[in-house]
Amino acid sequence: MNNEEQAIDADAELKGLETRLGELLTLVHRLAEENRALRARQELLAGERNSLLNRGDQVRTRVESMIARLRLMEHSA
Repeated sequence: MNNEEQAIDADAELKGLETRLGELLTLVHRLAEENRALRARQELLAGERNSLLNRGDQVRTRVESMIARLRLMEHSA
């Protein structure tokens, strides 16, 4: 193989590496965006979960209060 053929092979290899690097950069950007979206979704779901837990606590407190009042009424009657 002469120097010209080696140069052509090296150039072809560099072009292939540039192509692969471009594909990898595209993938990195896509994954970074997907990661941002997933983190935002996780934050939203955590907020909804906290809201539901708070509502559950409020409902439990109200039910316990109603049961206590019913027991009180039952013992007074």
